[in-house]
Amino acid sequence: MDPVTISLAVGVASKAFSAIKQGFAVGRDLEQMSGDISRWMGAVSDVDNAEKQAKNPGVFGKVFGSGSIETTALQAYAAKKKLEEQRYELKMFLNMTHGPQAYDELLEMEGKIRKQRQATIYKQQQIRKQIGEGIGWLFLVLVIGGFLLLLTSIFVSKAEAFEDTQPKTFIFREELE
Repeated sequence: MDPVTISLAVGVASKAFSAIKQGFAVGRDLEQMSGDISRWMGAVSDVDNAEKQAKNPGVFGKVFGSGSIETTALQAYAAKKKLEEQRYELKMFLNMTHGPQAYDELLEMEGKIRKQRQATIYKQQQIRKQIGEGIGWLFLVLVIGGFLLLLTSIFVSKAEAFEDTQPKTFIFREELE
């Protein structure tokens, strides 16, 4: 994930968290806020995935995007810390309003959402990344192969031109004796 995607995920999480806080302030129950909680958890999952991708970039990401890897890692770290604060606040809200079992239920729900996202969205992103790297490698091999073919063709044409410019001398057998 790029830094823009991480910023977007943090923005979604912050808006959803604000809606959750407002919901607690006016006395809404968890069922009424499930959409906001689900959006917040999805954004948290996106940031966690971005951090994992930043720790393990692809070959082309390592070679061509060295500066952006550090930027992505730093942004993912800052986002993760912000989301940890929100998680702690959410835990306190839930413990005060619904008891400690409510937070455990929330963690269960988060696990389900994370597995769902991992099975669909993150898997698709990984497949796209692998396809992109495969196309990159194919392009690199074709460029190198084309360059070698060009060099070979130049060499062969120079060799043929050299043969054509050399005088042809014939030595008869009788002259050799």
